[in-house]
Amino acid sequence: MTLTLGAGPLATGSTTAHWNTSFDGAPAHRIVFQPDPRRIRALVADVVVLDTVRAHLLHETGAQPVVYAPLQDYLDGAWADSPTSTHCPFKGDASYRSLARPDSSVPDLLWHYPDPVPAAGWLKGFGALYPDKVDAWFVEDDRVVGHLRDPYHRVDAHVSSRRVVVRVDGVVVAASDRPVLVFETGLAVRAYLPPADVRPGAVSRGSGKRSVCPYKGEATYWDVGQLSDAAWSYETPLPDALRAQAHFCFDDAVDGLEVELA
Repeated sequence: MTLTLGAGPLATGSTTAHWNTSFDGAPAHRIVFQPDPRRIRALVADVVVLDTVRAHLLHETGAQPVVYAPLQDYLDGAWADSPTSTHCPFKGDASYRSLARPDSSVPDLLWHYPDPVPAAGWLKGFGALYPDKVDAWFVEDDRVVGHLRDPYHRVDAHVSSRRVVVRVDGVVVAASDRPVLVFETGLAVRAYLPPADVRPGAVSRGSGKRSVCPYKGEATYWDVGQLSDAAWSYETPLPDALRAQAHFCFDDAVDGLEVELA
């Protein structure tokens, strides 16, 4: 269970879980600031702008966790104050700093709360980086695929004997009694079918689209008949999705495509 998705205590509008404690009187928007013992590094180009073993994860209602680290753990002498400021009613007024080096300049890369609201006073002295402005993250010596993982997010892949049938406009294009079912925090169960259980010629190379999941790896997309990029596979998955390697998952959100799981 994650804190911020699905039935988690910080999920938006969660009604799927039962708790033996009451949240009556608690704010609808909640924040948890949790120490993270891992060594975390962030690189912009080839410059290490953050190297810390004192990070905290900020879990916030309906949002991905954000890494905050003591300001002293960011690259010394590399920052210029920015005129940018934003306001969060739950944390306070954020000030920004830009990376300002002769070989690398990134505006508003870092933000912090010099004077946070009293309820979030523990943020004082910590700062965070915009993830999409960072070129590479490392946890210990492992490079992160995509964004940093939520430690409460799980992916479990199980071999199953449940029957899966895939139809396009009512015509069966795949059927299997040996799918790999992938259960991922906050998401619907996904059925991955071995290539041998897909009708020959039903799947062909897609547009070249790629997507990256920090829990499963990089996805390759496939056309299903005339439906563009209507299936995907993980050809070189991360360990959590290894059982589903090179299996096809069909996107039932595409018009005309139906996935039936017994």
